[in-house]
Amino acid sequence: MQAWQVHENGEPSEVMRLEDVETPTPGDGQILLKVRAANINFPDALLCRGQYQVRPPLPFTPGVEICGETEDGRRVLANPALPYGGFAEYAVADAAAVLPAPEALDDAEAAALHIGYQTGWFGLHRRAGLEAGETLLVHAAAGGVGSAAVQLGKAAGARVIGVVGGADKAAVARELGCDVVIDRRAENVIGAVKEATGGRGADVIYDPVGGEAYAQSAKVVAFEGRIVVVGFASGTIPSPALNHALVKNYSVLGLHWGLYNTKNPKLIQHCHEQLTELAARGAIKPLVSERVPLSGAAVAVQKVADGVTTGRIAVVPSLENGAAA
Repeated sequence: MQAWQVHENGEPSEVMRLEDVETPTPGDGQILLKVRAANINFPDALLCRGQYQVRPPLPFTPGVEICGETEDGRRVLANPALPYGGFAEYAVADAAAVLPAPEALDDAEAAALHIGYQTGWFGLHRRAGLEAGETLLVHAAAGGVGSAAVQLGKAAGARVIGVVGGADKAAVARELGCDVVIDRRAENVIGAVKEATGGRGADVIYDPVGGEAYAQSAKVVAFEGRIVVVGFASGTIPSPALNHALVKNYSVLGLHWGLYNTKNPKLIQHCHEQLTELAARGAIKPLVSERVPLSGAAVAVQKVADGVTTGRIAVVPSLENGAAA
């Protein structure tokens, strides 16, 4: 089969190589899946760089989220078991962790439903307790992680403020349903949020960016507000001033979604059922901005690494032969 292999750490476009390799053999409790679509996540770039919390042995195939097909023809969602990741024709996953792909979504959309939307659902509902009528602020609202949080916030009945970088991303955020869109390149984020909320601030802030975005969050979080920290796409990990949290009476909540796989896997199943229901009634639909063939994976991962994408990019191996995704 064909698979992208990383033999040394570095930038994705430089270290990913498309090679002919042996089809992997599943281990105990694992299952072989034909990859129908693989969603690109920022952790795929971090894996290539050797900067992710998991460091698989070299060489490995990146790709942490797929819609795959079982040997008996079922469409499923899975997080491939590295080193046999999803940027390949076949991947390996833990059999107990695969989930049925929602019928309402095509392969590329289904592949993009899992990590980003589960992270959003756990962050907004399990950790922050978002309620209808509250104001939700989403940083990087047009990106893969942010766009999921926007849709989930709207589905929960929240008023959503999206922060983006650039006019093109602002247009995407509006299409996603943001009630207010702030272009951080053209506007003062802190002033704009305070104006949009009558000086009160946001009840829940969803931050996959870190760095300056977190500093802005601390200045615009409402009384008894909750800042949900889900990642550091800016590359800068902030150091919160806890005295500030005390004086303003707000919470800083961390979310590492992967922990639920080992600490409470039943919650992941419950979350998937909620997401499937939302997808079935059209309340959420992953924004897949681009579908690329397997041969285009390295360039696509680099685009995600560089932060120049909106929504999600999906790698669809069948496109190599001109088939529909």
